[in-house]
Amino acid sequence: MPSVDFVMPHWLYWFGLIIFPLVAMYLARRSRRQPNETGYSLGTAYFVWLVGGFLGLHRLYLRNLLGLVFWPLFALILYASSIERSARVEYSNATAALEVVDSSIARKEKAIAKSEQKIKDTSERLKSAEEGSPSAKRHQARLEKEAAKIEKNKTSIKEIKSEIPSLKETATAAEAKRASWDSYALYAGYITGLILLLDLFLIPRLLRKAVEKRNGTDLEEIVREPVEEDSQFVGSGIPGILDRISLFSGEFVAFWSIIAVFVYYYEVVVRYVFNSPTNWAHESMFLMFGMQYLVAGAYAMLTGSHVRVDIFYAKFSTRGKACVDLLTSIFFFIFAGTLLFTSYIFSLDAIGQNEVSFTEWAIQYWPVKCVMVVGSLLLIIQGISIVLKDLKIVMDPSSVEGGAS
Repeated sequence: MPSVDFVMPHWLYWFGLIIFPLVAMYLARRSRRQPNETGYSLGTAYFVWLVGGFLGLHRLYLRNLLGLVFWPLFALILYASSIERSARVEYSNATAALEVVDSSIARKEKAIAKSEQKIKDTSERLKSAEEGSPSAKRHQARLEKEAAKIEKNKTSIKEIKSEIPSLKETATAAEAKRASWDSYALYAGYITGLILLLDLFLIPRLLRKAVEKRNGTDLEEIVREPVEEDSQFVGSGIPGILDRISLFSGEFVAFWSIIAVFVYYYEVVVRYVFNSPTNWAHESMFLMFGMQYLVAGAYAMLTGSHVRVDIFYAKFSTRGKACVDLLTSIFFFIFAGTLLFTSYIFSLDAIGQNEVSFTEWAIQYWPVKCVMVVGSLLLIIQGISIVLKDLKIVMDPSSVEGGAS
């Protein structure tokens, strides 16, 4: 299979984190206003085609068993990719061994040339030395030593060169094996792509047939269970306005989790099918989840999702809980204010230095530091909302609202 060298542009990453949640929130609200009674959705069918079409899941979603045709094709691609990967390792090892052989031969030939030069120089000195003298004997010993070195290096070169044919044969066989299985995977990919392209235009027709098939069978009516809306935690008046900010921010970053599904899905496919792991998928996602954690703090406060030890707190009355919340809110605002101040300092430094990561992707860090400021502000805003609700309960316990404390 061909390699995939796509690297996520920085602007596309930040743009996607903003635009995707807005579009998803719009579609989610529209689906709630216009419920689908058939059980099938054209948008869902195309979504399944996009993320799972290579397995024929879009056809199976529309009750078409021809989707199973994709399975052996995908199995062939996976198997061919694994064989290709092992062949590539064999080829790499063989070529590396050949490079070592060439380097060893060059090194020993250099040693031979050096020994030959020493023999030449020593021979000249031997001629000028008196026969039988200690100097002549020393020069003669050196000549014999250098001649032995030359013979040893020539023997080593001969032994090393004997390995070259087998290494070249291994490299050639591995390359042929890699190219062969690569072509199999490529043809399977072409067939899968052509079928997917055809299904792109056939999905509306498949959807109509699925609806007709469903209407023609005695199936139980789809019963939608009521889902509790988080809007039940939103108060009225000024606290209600602040609550809606937290609710919107929580819903906004919740859709980032769907982005993670796409990114990790892409990473797995390009890593194990195309043998092309990315240098940005993991880093982009842990940064995204870090920002999600910061922004969702206010939403968790609104819905009461933070972990608390309420062994004694749970036994208090509504007014008693409100009083305790007012007392402990002092510590909360100290924490949130400190977080806001330090985050502000971090963000200023990051912006001033145009801070980026130390990885090859080199994504900007200053937007992450700015999100720390936003998360701190959202926490303070939600804390003010809760304080206002608790004050109202303390002054008028009969005015308890759902989720007020």
